[in-house]
Amino acid sequence: MKKIQIFDSTLRDGAQGEGISYSVTDKLSIVHTLDDFGIDYIEAGNPASNPKDIEFFSKLKEIRLRHAKLCAFGSTRRKGVKAAEDSNVQSLLQTQTPAVSIFGKSWDMHVEKVLRATLDENLELVYDTIKYMKDAGREVIFDAEHYFDGVLNNEAYALQVLKAAVEAGADCLALCDTNGGTLPHVIFDRVRQVVGLFPKVHVGIHCHNDTGCAVASSIAAVEAGAVQVQGTFTGTGERCGNADLSIIIPNLQLKMGYSCVDSDLTGLSRAVRHVCEISNMRVYQSKPYVGDSAFAHKGGMHIDGVSKLSSTFEHVSPESVGNVRRFLMSEVSGRTTVLKKLEKVAPDLQRDTPEVAQILEKLKVLENNGYQYEAADASFELMALKTLGRYKEHFTPIIYRTIGEYPPPNGERSASAVLSLRVDGREETTAAMGNGPVNALDNALRKALTVFYPDLGQVRLSDYKVRVLTGAEATASMVRVLIESTDGDRSWNTVGVGTDVVAASWEALCDSFEYILHRKDEHA
Repeated sequence: MKKIQIFDSTLRDGAQGEGISYSVTDKLSIVHTLDDFGIDYIEAGNPASNPKDIEFFSKLKEIRLRHAKLCAFGSTRRKGVKAAEDSNVQSLLQTQTPAVSIFGKSWDMHVEKVLRATLDENLELVYDTIKYMKDAGREVIFDAEHYFDGVLNNEAYALQVLKAAVEAGADCLALCDTNGGTLPHVIFDRVRQVVGLFPKVHVGIHCHNDTGCAVASSIAAVEAGAVQVQGTFTGTGERCGNADLSIIIPNLQLKMGYSCVDSDLTGLSRAVRHVCEISNMRVYQSKPYVGDSAFAHKGGMHIDGVSKLSSTFEHVSPESVGNVRRFLMSEVSGRTTVLKKLEKVAPDLQRDTPEVAQILEKLKVLENNGYQYEAADASFELMALKTLGRYKEHFTPIIYRTIGEYPPPNGERSASAVLSLRVDGREETTAAMGNGPVNALDNALRKALTVFYPDLGQVRLSDYKVRVLTGAEATASMVRVLIESTDGDRSWNTVGVGTDVVAASWEALCDSFEYILHRKDEHA
């Protein structure tokens, strides 16, 4: 099995993405995550760029990694300054990382118009800097910046730049599609050319995603002979981002037989989620391999097929990448979907059980009225239990009222809620304040219910979404409210629909508490 080196630039190129900002603590956490997963190289940043990276590299000297090599990133020496006297070059040495990534110009236009140097001067900058680093005992990866644009404009010169890097002792030539505008078939041809011209040096690929082809281009480069793939773990980076390693790695290892990490990929989803959380990003729902929808099945035919043989509608098993299979409820669901969704609460149900057809029919009617259950499993389960005659009501709402104040006192939003409910013949009336009417209702409902069910004090609303469904006059339209609740150990989702956002929220809130009470009954 051929080994492909994985070079992660989340902390350098990824941090250049819009909205991304890492603290030193954040960076250290990501380093440990990538190392644990088995990444070969971690590009830690540019030590000369800012005080934060200086502190970060200082902290890195105190840790020991199990697998990854740390790599500092910087440019070739400046014009008119020897490498030994260049402050940026010296900062790379001071990091004491075993590897350094040196970027230099390979596009003649950039040399003359941006660097404002002659073509021969640039060759000297590349050679001198790499030679200096090799003499200092560092592994050197040369990032040939804008290589593919450079070849297009002046092929002979771009190859001269690579030759200078090789003669200086570079361990790897990383060909960079810096503008992200090169298509995969061109990447393949150019990488194959370089692999043939420099057989004793590793060739790598560094793609940006401005055409949406960064993953495909990286794979094409490997097929052409590249042995190192650079990218970021979540696809973040300048403009449209970098090649997404969380997609490239399973493609290469699971689909093509290359070895990217020594272990299996069962930790992939967990690692991606951790990096996204630190980056203050959500994992894209439809993200291949690790997204929530990657193994989510909605169509009845699909669910029936997967239930019989998973490979009918799954190209790999969700377990192989640490993900899970999900079945979504909707008006296009079939009997198999219902059975799968209810197998824990109603394991005795069969395909020909009349109640299954009744549940499906009710589902279609409700979804036609604006309900959506694919993101509200808890509400679906309650609806099904009611249809089956197995629903136990834990509390009966009697009345509620919300009052908002505007302008809010003391410059703060304020609302109050008063409600009454009944449990086993006992009535409880209570009131609570909140940041808006829904929050006030949530607080009041929890306050009333904890009189009878003290454990509900741990339940809280963790997410809240409102969508306007129909109507030319938006304020008079039907609305759908989706609520995510948690008790600290698990999360569940409920839905409410109505012309009044507060009423729809109330429905979803009541479902939320009823659901967790039903679950507690099951485990009692």
